[in-house]
Amino acid sequence: MTGEDAVSWGEIARQAAQRLERAGVDNAEREARWLVEEVSGITPGGFDAEADTPATTTAVARLDRLVERRCGGEPLQYVLGHWPFRTLDLMVDSRVLIPRPETEEVVERALAELDALLGGDRRSAVVVDLGTGSGAIALSIACERLAARVVATDVSPDALAVAAANLAGVGMAGHGVTLVEGSWFEAFESTAAVTPGGVDIIVTNPPYVSADDPLPPEVADHEPHGALVPGPVGTEDLVAIIDGARGWLAAGGVLVAECAPTQARDLVEYALAAGYRRAEVGVDLAGRDRMVVAWWAGE
Repeated sequence: MTGEDAVSWGEIARQAAQRLERAGVDNAEREARWLVEEVSGITPGGFDAEADTPATTTAVARLDRLVERRCGGEPLQYVLGHWPFRTLDLMVDSRVLIPRPETEEVVERALAELDALLGGDRRSAVVVDLGTGSGAIALSIACERLAARVVATDVSPDALAVAAANLAGVGMAGHGVTLVEGSWFEAFESTAAVTPGGVDIIVTNPPYVSADDPLPPEVADHEPHGALVPGPVGTEDLVAIIDGARGWLAAGGVLVAECAPTQARDLVEYALAAGYRRAEVGVDLAGRDRMVVAWWAGE
């Protein structure tokens, strides 16, 4: 768009916000700005300074396609194709769950437990991320604790393809990360990177939604069902992980597993009955029970 026909990005954003609002999108104005920043090259957060810049025809055409997808109910994160998680900007699409703030707190707890376990010892700790999806947990730990050796597993080759793309995106910080295909601990059968009794931290955000739990259409219709619902009860995978981790954690090793607030206390009791020397509930930033943290005494 040039000359007298030129329309500013500010006006284009207003039109996009109106479309999003008519489609029932919450925070339509903010999302319109994010979408404009995505297609225009405007620096994130720099919209106000660039609002009077004339929009280009090619970028407006791309914006129209993105707005149409968002109006159709597709999650904003998939429409953008990437989303921030701690220090990372992760590629995300419908092959993987959208990284969420609650999981950032799971990473924070895993890092704290890793630091407490190692103290001043700078040896290369072994961390396992079960069901890595986009790689959010594994890559955050690798980037924030460069000495760690991180093994990230997933049963879905599609999810591992996304994780591999994100691994490539972190460059040298990801040199200690190994991606392995397989279901939970079965994945270890195909790699020498993990040995029984040799893992310092196991961290996971497994499926934990019960089959009867209602999900918003934006989640139910677009995010991978298998990464959300493990079975009728919702704790099937969590129980399997608590049981299986015992054969892989080192003495004093720690399991950090995300779960639903309604599940956490029962899972702590299950871990104690399964032989962990200590287990407790971890909370998220909102103060909700969000994870089970369990310490293995060793056989």
